[in-house]
Amino acid sequence: MSEQMDQVLAEALEAIQSAETPEALGDVRIRFLGKKGSIQALMSAMKDLPKEEKPAFGQQVNALKAEVSEKLEARRKELEAGALQEKMKQDALDITLPGEKLETGTIHPLILIQQELEDLFLGMGYTVAEGPEVEQDYYNFELANIPKDHPARDMQDTFYIDPNTLLRTHTTAMQMRELEKANGQLPIKLICPGKVYRRDDDDATHSHQFMQCEGLVVGEHITLADLKGTLEYMANTMFGAGRSVRFRPSYFPFTEPSVEVDVSCPFCNGKGCSVCKGSGWIEILGAGMVHPHVLEMNGFDPEKCSGFAFGVGLERVAMLKYGIDDIRNFYTNDLRFLKMFDRFD
Repeated sequence: MSEQMDQVLAEALEAIQSAETPEALGDVRIRFLGKKGSIQALMSAMKDLPKEEKPAFGQQVNALKAEVSEKLEARRKELEAGALQEKMKQDALDITLPGEKLETGTIHPLILIQQELEDLFLGMGYTVAEGPEVEQDYYNFELANIPKDHPARDMQDTFYIDPNTLLRTHTTAMQMRELEKANGQLPIKLICPGKVYRRDDDDATHSHQFMQCEGLVVGEHITLADLKGTLEYMANTMFGAGRSVRFRPSYFPFTEPSVEVDVSCPFCNGKGCSVCKGSGWIEILGAGMVHPHVLEMNGFDPEKCSGFAFGVGLERVAMLKYGIDDIRNFYTNDLRFLKMFDRFD
């Protein structure tokens, strides 16, 4: 029996060492340690031995079983370590190869301008108001002092959905909603950025869709000087220090008096250049004191309070700030144009 055990051990050790994969090693385990394996066969033969020889024989078989199990475990760890090394070798990175630049998106230039304006006015204590782009005639025109027979309606050239519903022509509609919501409570300080729509022929300087940011302040003792100071601060922040603003008389139905606002040219510092057409000034927005009738219609007493309002086109600011010569670039989704504003390049 001792010779038979030595033969089983020798065969087991040879088979274990020859196994090159975990699967092959599993077959070796079944061959020698399984229920029908060689070592189990030795245990079955123990019943034919004399009683006095059985204990010693059993100990020898158990020792054989333990040694084979130990060798199997050692070989398993060896194969797993080898497989790990091979995988690491296959997955190894060559750090000498050039890297690949990840494609990242960009923030649209109009959104950049909107964010700058929002940060600017939030820092001055304003709030940012939002409203629907599909608007009611009542908020877009009536409350803004533009009744149905008013000639200013022709200036708007509106997209109507039905006689009382339209695509808003200015973010003044959002101001009217906020005035109504305030229900006569003061003070009010807000800006209203968003898209607006007008029937227009698209060209280098006109678009049927564009973006505005209108501002509104209503309170006690608000004057035209407050408006000018606010706009000077905005101009110096958006176009660089040293900017001056100039008011020229104009007309808007929801402000009285109304003004067109020019800023000293940021490209020539007011000396005159091709951008400002030699004048030293660039028109950027319209503004004025809130019309007393607008205050009355929205529940405010014009004898006790006053306010100012202004509206700036974001495309106008972006074109001046970034030197863009065609408004259509903002809406054509040309990646070459948008990449110019990639902050991560």
